[in-house]
This record gives sequence, C-alpha cells and structure tokens, in this order.
Amino acid sequence: MRVKLNGLVALLALSAASAASAATPKPPPEQVLAKMLDGRTAGAPVNCIDPRGVETVDIVDKTAIVYRLRGGRVYVNRPRIGAEALRRDQILVTKTFGTRLCNFDPVNLLESGGRFDAGFVSLGTFTPYDRPKAR
Repeated sequence: MRVKLNGLVALLALSAASAASAATPKPPPEQVLAKMLDGRTAGAPVNCIDPRGVETVDIVDKTAIVYRLRGGRVYVNRPRIGAEALRRDQILVTKTFGTRLCNFDPVNLLESGGRFDAGFVSLGTFTPYDRPKAR
C-alpha cells in the first residue's frame, strides 16, 4: 500500500511540474523575431540568397524562417503560403533550382522526431538585416 501511495505522490508531483511549465506563456512569435533582430536595420528585400554562406537556420513559429550568414548578416523570409505550419522543431527540406535559394524554391517541412511530412511553405522575399557599422 505504501509503495502505491509513494508512486501516486510522485505522479502528482510530475503532473504539477508539467502543468506549471505549460502555464508559462510563450512570447508571441513577432516578439521572438523582434528579439532576434534587435539592433539590426532592414535592407531592401531580394528574391534569392547564396545558401553556401548560411551558418544556421532558425524557424519562428507560424511566422518566418531566419537565415544567419557568415559575417553577421541575417535574412528573414516570411513565407507567402504555409507560414502557419512553421514550428521551431521542424526540419526544412529545400529543393533549389540552381546555385541560389530563391523565393520560388519549394520547402517541405518534416517533423524532427519521426521525419513525417508536416507541411509545405512557399517562400517569400528575403529581407536582409545588418548591424550598423561602427564609426
């Protein structure tokens, strides 16, 4: 009986801990993106970027794909179609038609755990963001 009671207490403690973490609100996606771009200035949007310079790619839930390049430039792509399917933990599978990543290239979304299809996005233009040059 004591073992069952201890197991029940442990289960209740775990439930309370997960409920508390679930109760912590996530910041809105636009706020997450603004924090990533803090201190940067937007440039004129472009249709294509060179993927060979990309160091990391981040997904902002239901909002944008952020490409960080060597040298510090950041490109933000707000998909024209399918942005609502974007989640931070997904894998992007991009098929390029040439040497550049362009706004007409298809991007499939895969679930990171099981590699199951999670959707598709149609890229928009790439907006560059740079830090101001020091004087």
